[in-house]
Amino acid sequence: MPGPYPEFHLRLPYEGPVAHGRLLEEKGTNGSQKFVVLAGSPVRSSYVPSFPEHMRSSYLLRQRLIGEGRIVPSPQWPDHLETTEDIECNSPSAAAEILTGSSANGWQEWKSPDGHPLADYLPSYWYGPNRTWLVRGSNVAGQDLVRWLWLQEGLVSLPAGHLRHGIEQGASKDALRTAVEEDYGSLLTHNQRVRLVEELHAFLSRMKPGDAVCTISQGLLHVGEITGDVEQVDSEAGRSNLRRPVEWQDVGHDYHELPEELQQKLSAQHDVVDLTAVAGLVAGLGRSTEELDEQAREVGDTTAELAALARRELELPEPTDELAKELLVHDVAWLREVRELLWDERQLVFHGPPGTGKTYLALKLAEYLGGGAEQVTLVQFHPSYSYEDFFEGFRPQGDSGEVAFRLVDGPLRQLADAASREGNRHIPHFLVIDEINRANLAKVFGELYFLLEYRNRSVRLTYSGDDFALPPNLFVLGTMNTADRSIALVDAAMRRRFAFMELSPRVEPTRGLLRRWLEREGRETEPADLLDALNARIDDPDFRIGPSYLMRESVYRDGGLDRTWRTKILPLLDEHHYGDGVDVEQRYGLRTLRAAVAASRSGLSPG
Repeated sequence: MPGPYPEFHLRLPYEGPVAHGRLLEEKGTNGSQKFVVLAGSPVRSSYVPSFPEHMRSSYLLRQRLIGEGRIVPSPQWPDHLETTEDIECNSPSAAAEILTGSSANGWQEWKSPDGHPLADYLPSYWYGPNRTWLVRGSNVAGQDLVRWLWLQEGLVSLPAGHLRHGIEQGASKDALRTAVEEDYGSLLTHNQRVRLVEELHAFLSRMKPGDAVCTISQGLLHVGEITGDVEQVDSEAGRSNLRRPVEWQDVGHDYHELPEELQQKLSAQHDVVDLTAVAGLVAGLGRSTEELDEQAREVGDTTAELAALARRELELPEPTDELAKELLVHDVAWLREVRELLWDERQLVFHGPPGTGKTYLALKLAEYLGGGAEQVTLVQFHPSYSYEDFFEGFRPQGDSGEVAFRLVDGPLRQLADAASREGNRHIPHFLVIDEINRANLAKVFGELYFLLEYRNRSVRLTYSGDDFALPPNLFVLGTMNTADRSIALVDAAMRRRFAFMELSPRVEPTRGLLRRWLEREGRETEPADLLDALNARIDDPDFRIGPSYLMRESVYRDGGLDRTWRTKILPLLDEHHYGDGVDVEQRYGLRTLRAAVAASRSGLSPG
C-alpha cells in the first residue's frame, strides 16, 4: 500500500534506463527507513572495482539476489539485468548500490518525478547538502568504542551521560546551551560547556542520513554513512548515550597513507569535527582515479566528481631553459634545485648581501611555479611586525557610526583560505616574505611556527579558536639580507624549518649576473669589471655589493655610473667600516678601482 511518499526514480549509469522504488516508514536493521526497489526495475550488469571490498554488504546482497533469480538478465534492456519482484532494502543507499554496482548516496540519487531528491521529503532538519564528519570514539572513558561497539553494531555515539532525557533531534543551539548549563554546570568549565554545546548541536541537529562519518582506531581510518535518526539510550558508564545508526565500510585505511590535507583535518583536537572541506578526499579513499572519473562522467555522481577533483595532484612546473634565460640564471639546473627544495621543504630563504636580486628572483619564481601573480602574496617584515598583522588579530572597525574591535584576517590566513578552497588545492600558492630576518619570527608566527615543521598537523588558533593547518599547496619564499644579520646568527628553530639558498657575488647565479645582463643589453663590460674589483677588496662576504645596483637604465646615462657609485654603493661601505678608520673613497672609489682594473689588464697583456 503506498505510503506518504511519492514513487522515486533512479537513472542507471551511461544514461541507462530508470529504476523505480518507494520509501517505507518501517526502519531497517541499520536504523534507516527501508526502501523497496520495485519489480521490473533495471539493474546495471557490472560493478566498479572497489564495490566488492568497500561496499561488501551491498555486494553480497546483490550476488545473493542474482543467485536466487530475483535479479535476472533483462528481456527489455540489452546488457542490463532486471528485478523480477519487489526487493526490500535496509536503506535508500543500499538500494541504489545494488542497482548501480557502486557506492551511492541514495538520499540524493533517488529523485521524485519532478526531480527533487529523496532527502527533501524528510523532516526539516534533514535539509541541506550532505556533509562529512569525524567523530572520535577510540578513547571514551578509557574504552575503544570503535572496536567493541561502533563497528560491531553499526553505530556512532556521543557520551552525554549527564544530559537530560527528552532532548529532541533538531534541537536549537540555544535549547542545548540551556540544557548543558543546567546539567553540566558544576561538572565542566565554561569552555568545556561551550565545546559540548557545539558537539551536541552537530550530532543532534546538523548530521543527517546520507552524511559520511569517519573515526580513527588503532591507526586505521574507518568511513561509513549515517543511515538514521538519533536515539537516546542508557549505556554502561554513560559512554554512548546518544547514538546514530551507521553503515560502516568493511575496510579501514592506514592513517599514515592518507592524503596530507586529510591528516591535517583529522588532527583537530575535538570529539566532533566537520570534515566537509575535505569531503572529496574522504570519498575517494580506496577508489581508483579511473573509477572516480567514470562515475563522475557516466553516472553523474557528484560525490565521485568531488573526489576526482580532490584527487588532482599538486605539481610544481619544471623550470625551463627559457626561464633561466629570462632570469639570467647561469644554469637551469640551479632553478631545478630551488624547485626540488621547495617541493621537499615547502619553505625556502634566499640569503645574501644587498643588491643580489633576492626579492626579484623570489617573486618571479613564485609567479612561474604558481602559474600567475594571482597566486602570490608579498609581505614585508619589520621589527614591529606582529602575529596580529601577519595572521589574525582584533582591529578597530567602524560600523553604523560606532567603533568596535573585530577579528580581521592577515595576509597568511587570507592566502591559506584561498589555497584550501575546493578546486584550488592542486594549484601552488606562494607567500613571499621580504626581509624575513628583520622581524621576531617566534612572535610573528606564534603557534604557526609549529606548522612550518609539521605540515600534516593542525593547531588551535589563539584568537579565533579555530583549528588551522597550512595547506600542502602553500609555499613560503623568504629573503634575508645578510648585511643586517649573518646567516650564522639564525637560530636553530628557523634553520630547521627553512631551506637556505645563497645569492652572493661570490657564487653563481649572482657572480656572473651583471656580465650576462650587460651582454644582453649590448653594453660594455666595464661596470662588471669594476664590481668584481670592488668585491675583491671586501673581506666579509656578507657585505659585498650585489649587481642589481648597476642593472638600471639610469646608471648608463651621462654621469650615471659615478652618481650611483657615490650615492648608493659607497654609503653602504661607509656604514660597514664605521669607526674602522678606513678611507672608503680611497679604497673603493671609482678612480681607485679603474686604476686597479687597468693595471690588471695591462699585467695580462704581453709587453
